[in-house]
Amino acid sequence: MYRIRIHGRGGQGIKMASRVLGSALFHAGFNVQDAPKYGAERRGAPIFSYVRAARAPINERGTIYNPDLVVVADDTLLAVPAAGTLLGLDAHTVVLVNSHQSADTWRQRLNIDGSLLILPAGTETEDRAALPHIGATCAGAAACLLGVIDRDVLAKAIDEELAELGPDTVTKNRTNALAAFDAMADQRGCVEEGAAIAATDYVPPEWVEMPLDAARVSAPIIRASGNSVEVRTGLWRTIRPVIDYDHCKHCWWVCSTLCPDSAITVTDNTPIIDYDHCKGCMVCAGVCPPHAIAGEPEYLAQQRETSLTEREGTDATDTADR
Repeated sequence: MYRIRIHGRGGQGIKMASRVLGSALFHAGFNVQDAPKYGAERRGAPIFSYVRAARAPINERGTIYNPDLVVVADDTLLAVPAAGTLLGLDAHTVVLVNSHQSADTWRQRLNIDGSLLILPAGTETEDRAALPHIGATCAGAAACLLGVIDRDVLAKAIDEELAELGPDTVTKNRTNALAAFDAMADQRGCVEEGAAIAATDYVPPEWVEMPLDAARVSAPIIRASGNSVEVRTGLWRTIRPVIDYDHCKHCWWVCSTLCPDSAITVTDNTPIIDYDHCKGCMVCAGVCPPHAIAGEPEYLAQQRETSLTEREGTDATDTADR
């Protein structure tokens, strides 16, 4: 059985990648499972999808913990432990990373035993949650590495899965997928099927003894209201909504009401974004009637804030000296 995991960020087409790869494998004569795993409003946050393919019926279910192929669409995820990109890797696993860095660089950084390949990254984009057509690109590269999918079968799968998006989108994704398929030609078929996992070999997890705390100790942790403020969900943001107050019409009930995380508060009829808890879904920018909210890449926003802080520190020092 082939077990494939595809990692990326919400908005990069990771769900679509597993659908395309799964459809191509089905047309190649395999029984297939393909499914994504993510939460609600996850644009920019780490997500993954997986594909299982076998000639025999598939009895496994759930997350793939022992992958034969891991595809990483966004190399910034390799530094995020919670993304789980390296979960279950062994010497048998082939890792494909979409990156501008070399394979030797990543092999040294990650210290992994298996085969690591690079899918040459295209033009860099400021918004990491919007890498153009990267889902189809990763599906095309994975199809070649498996060695059991023909080029025309891959094209057919893309045409079927993306048909509802219109001919222009289908053409662009097909072009990128086939280009990635061709780029991996030298490594075609390098991914080997993993061994069957028998239910009789299942080892239940060891029992973890959890002592009971008195209610007066545990209740505030479990039941107290308002403790979600401690979870800084803004840390996974890749793009930041910024309000241009010169164009803001103070129709605050629109953006503040529709923000899925209640991260927009209102003071004196002026909306203010709580960046500790805004995760960059950009719903506010989409619903703002005067278009006063625009997106700024998070790394640029942080650079701007750092420069401003340094400048203010320098000005304060100069004033003190005078």
